Amino acid sequence: MTQTLLSIGHGFSARALAKRLLPQGWRVIGTTRSEDKAAEIVATGVEPLIWPGSDLGPALAQADALLVSAGPDADGDPTLRVLRDHIAAAAPHLGWVGYLSTTGVYGDHQGGWVDEASPLAPSTRRGQARVAAEAEWQAIAGLKLHIFRLAGIYGPGRGPFAKVRKGTARRIIKKGQVFSRIHVDDIAQVLEASIAQPNPGAVYNLCDDDPAPPQDVIAYAAELLGLPLPPAVDFETAEMTPMARSFYAESKKVRNDRIKKELGIVLKYPDYRAGLQAMKDAAEP
Repeated sequence: MTQTLLSIGHGFSARALAKRLLPQGWRVIGTTRSEDKAAEIVATGVEPLIWPGSDLGPALAQADALLVSAGPDADGDPTLRVLRDHIAAAAPHLGWVGYLSTTGVYGDHQGGWVDEASPLAPSTRRGQARVAAEAEWQAIAGLKLHIFRLAGIYGPGRGPFAKVRKGTARRIIKKGQVFSRIHVDDIAQVLEASIAQPNPGAVYNLCDDDPAPPQDVIAYAAELLGLPLPPAVDFETAEMTPMARSFYAESKKVRNDRIKKELGIVLKYPDYRAGLQAMKDAAEP
């Protein structure tokens, strides 16, 4: 019997999951806001739905699993704002629900370690909105919810190579700053493993084994491409958008033991070097 995944906000991570599920006979329905993106989704074998705009009730009624990638906006969680009652009604037949959150919910730990049991103390507005959204999802009775807190996502088409090639990359230096990362293919394998082994109420950190300063990643990308080392710029004086600067407000290392112990995950890309090398190799003729 064909199983159906409804993917709300069918973006980078959801597409990587669909790529794994479709060959197994899954039907995947993905929402998007634009006709252009709908055409892209069709080309991957996923059935597109323009949303907001179309009725998701029938798709929810048919779904065995639900993945929510759409993040909160200024007014809260956009999915629950429109579909809370429909999702609550569908809870009995949804065998798995996944909500993609962020490690930003932990706030700043001055380079220290956090795990899933660490207190939620975000210092940014985005992080605070995520904490509120997680709580909203957790409040729906009977929902077989799994929360995935994602570190910085990279993968094919999303990484430092383009800026390094253009000569616009900079190594932003802020003492003690570290970020955790996760390759999109490893996100997909974690989600697939969770769907196969549901554990309602579980929270998982999705990151690799090597939290690292951002300037090291830029430097390694340049090395792989055989290009000059991008200039070092002090964080305090660097010209940055408010959004970009806000990412540097928090520094932490994220533990990923739970995905390994509970889901049996062996990371395909355990550090940024392996991930960037694979991206470079794949782009070569």
